[in-house]
Amino acid sequence: MNDLADTVIQLGGMAQKQQLVKRGFRDRDLTRAVRAGDVVRARNGWYSTLPETDARLRAVRVGGRLTGVSSIAERGGWVTAAPVLHVAAPPNAARLRSQHNRFRRLAPSVRAGVVVHWSDHAGDRGDACHVPVLDALERVVLDEPLEVAVACLDWALCTAALDRVDFETLILRLPGSVRWIADWVDDRCDSLPESLARTRLRAAGHLVQSQVLLGTGEPIDLVVDGEIALEVDGERWHWDRFERDRRKDLTITLSQRHALRPSARMVFSEWDVVVAAVLCALSARGVSAPSPVENSGARVARRRPGPRSRKTTGPPRARLLNLQPGEAGVG
Repeated sequence: MNDLADTVIQLGGMAQKQQLVKRGFRDRDLTRAVRAGDVVRARNGWYSTLPETDARLRAVRVGGRLTGVSSIAERGGWVTAAPVLHVAAPPNAARLRSQHNRFRRLAPSVRAGVVVHWSDHAGDRGDACHVPVLDALERVVLDEPLEVAVACLDWALCTAALDRVDFETLILRLPGSVRWIADWVDDRCDSLPESLARTRLRAAGHLVQSQVLLGTGEPIDLVVDGEIALEVDGERWHWDRFERDRRKDLTITLSQRHALRPSARMVFSEWDVVVAAVLCALSARGVSAPSPVENSGARVARRRPGPRSRKTTGPPRARLLNLQPGEAGVG
């Protein structure tokens, strides 16, 4: 039975019965492997070595594949949390199941935490558990708040999950009314907290420049309104950079900018304090607070569900975010 489990692992942790049969396994081999706990039956005809809690297994159990922010989060993308499971299913998909129980239908009483996206391309390309990354990102842009969508796109370019050609292809696939989001994406960004800080500050009306070089050649993460140098510290590796970071702060001050160094945790959980510090520093330099960009807290787009679109949980989508390139500062 270990050979069967190894085969499933080689297939990415998820395999259809016909794939295993072609490799010489019989029905009784599959049954014994399930009973021994070597593999689990995700749903009829699907076998997996993934943990029961894994989002990939839960998506297959529903009857589709991961898409949207769920797919990006599982790929290691810049997402703070993905509590709702986004699943792409073909229009003819039948017998959808609960993400936690393959014997239970995906009836209204068990739909909490699942969004099913009906798509003619839900079975094309990608792998057994994921739609292609380009398709997942398109779903993110259409479904998620602006800062979430921008962070996912920043991640895709930073990590080369998308190249520039793929990125332009993605933008052209979007409705014309939301293609302005390309102007908010920055391939120089190298972390989730930095991406969130940049988008939030721009949405608040600030002029934000990324990776501005000091005289030493070191880049500043973000320069706000030409005055504030915002260095967003991550949570993992900064103890061994302590002296270098302090020296950099002094260099920033010598360049006649105000240095602020919030932690990633502050960006995630105490953003109001970070903003207050930015505004206080700007005020001390005689710079007035800008006016927020209209509707910056809304989702990027609103798409009317088609006859086979079903959103099974979550709040109604917000109205179209009425932004155009150039209405918020960028550098």
